[in-house]
Amino acid sequence: MIVSRHAVIALSFACSFIAKETFAQSTAQELESKVDQIFAAYDKPTSPGCALGVVRDGELIYKRGYGMANLELGVPITPQSVFYMASVSKHFTAASIVLAAEQGYLSLDDDVRKYIPELPFYGSTITLRHMLHHTSGLREIGALLFLVGRNLDVDVHPTAELLDLISRQKALNYPPGDEFWYSNTNYLLLGMVIQRATGRALSQFAEENIFKPLGMNHTRFYDDRHTVVPGRVPAYEPRTGGGFLLDWSTNYDRVGAGGLMSSVEDMVQWDRNFYQNKLGKGTLLEELQRPAVLNNGNLFQYGLGLWMTTYRGQPVVGHGGALFGYRTDLLHFPQQKFSVICLCNLGTADAEHLSQQVADIYLDSQLRVQHAAPSTAPIDDAHNFVGLYRDPESHSVVDVSKVDGDLVAWGTYFRPEAGGRFVAEQEDANIVFESQSGGMRMTNAVSGNPPHAFEKFQRISLSTEELAEYVGDYKSSEFEAVHRLAVKDTNLMFAVNWLGPAALRPTIRDEFQGPFGSTMVFRRDTAGRITGYDFFIDRIRNIYFSKQ
Repeated sequence: MIVSRHAVIALSFACSFIAKETFAQSTAQELESKVDQIFAAYDKPTSPGCALGVVRDGELIYKRGYGMANLELGVPITPQSVFYMASVSKHFTAASIVLAAEQGYLSLDDDVRKYIPELPFYGSTITLRHMLHHTSGLREIGALLFLVGRNLDVDVHPTAELLDLISRQKALNYPPGDEFWYSNTNYLLLGMVIQRATGRALSQFAEENIFKPLGMNHTRFYDDRHTVVPGRVPAYEPRTGGGFLLDWSTNYDRVGAGGLMSSVEDMVQWDRNFYQNKLGKGTLLEELQRPAVLNNGNLFQYGLGLWMTTYRGQPVVGHGGALFGYRTDLLHFPQQKFSVICLCNLGTADAEHLSQQVADIYLDSQLRVQHAAPSTAPIDDAHNFVGLYRDPESHSVVDVSKVDGDLVAWGTYFRPEAGGRFVAEQEDANIVFESQSGGMRMTNAVSGNPPHAFEKFQRISLSTEELAEYVGDYKSSEFEAVHRLAVKDTNLMFAVNWLGPAALRPTIRDEFQGPFGSTMVFRRDTAGRITGYDFFIDRIRNIYFSKQ
């Protein structure tokens, strides 16, 4: 999976003074007018939208709400509106762990089993630091819930249920420290660590050590679904045929990986603290911005709950979030002491891109030109690489397409360079194509992680009789759930508990793509009979289900 971020080493918010010519070139009114145009599609009484904060030197220089906080009641979005922050919450879970370490409750290099002994020992120690950096190898909790047929959007999942599901896992995705794989399981468990180490819930610890000291009076970790949250904004998704679907997400009260509620005006206080830290004993900023170090010595661009990357040639620090219809993004330019806070309640809003567009307006003269000309490769060559590619290791499939001469894969644009090489706009990743006797191969390299090779293939089609081979019930010793496969019309259908049925699409022999990017790789015995399958899904590798 492409990660659109670039490693920044030895990054600090206490940077040298940068002249402010950018802001002097245009009047504030002209800049604000350009910003309003970016959000014009949301700025109407019939649409959900976004709250925006533009921050310079720790002060809001522009704030606005675009669209509606509540379509039913006709309440507009304002900079005071309280949004579910999704994965932006990881900032504050990581900060809580660092502050708890300063107070002597724990060490970042402690074994997680010191606090959560329910977890099995996987042959190598998983430290809190591994989890903070997403290098633990722990399987993704959202995908685990899918595998047992739970509905993430509407089901209530108590912490005890989730911990039981995680503790049943008999293997990791990889040895701790070998790779970076973003997994919400890490931060869900870190929230539990805070409670067991300090004797206080994450919500209480963060309130006492972060929110109250910084004056973030409308910010909280939402760990009780019965709590009334003044100013809370619901989320919306477009409805087929017009209108919107509503989601208050009140059943979702898990904290650590998510669960934070906050507003633009409160998040300014957090942004300001990155320049003049008021929290703890002085180690917070250094620890949050310490990049991950893999076992091979490579640095990865994720600190503690923070991406540390570049945008158009400038170092940036921040994090985005997406869950239900909420889309959030915090984008800090430390050298310019400039930040954009964008919080949206519409699932189709791209908060990260909106933040970048706002930064383009205010920092235009200081940012690298967005689209560099290709070096030697003719743009017309791009069509030779378009098609479906499969990773033989993860069995994932990516569709490579061509848009205006660039290639698009994993939702990222790659511009052409020499020798079949395409580079991501953020320059933290590239893909290289090689023609081999077996066909075209694409190698994907993301800064820090080992490269992955993808082989081009043509999707096969199977008859109803051929699909019947795979029909049956399948079960894993790691789950209390049965996967049921059946043929309907001309499709192999997958169902589990409350989820399904969903159609499976064949890729190559004995491999099928399932919902949410999953892949089933079937096994056969010596007589050629189906005995089970290995299940792969984003952030989970190789869980075996045997045919019953």
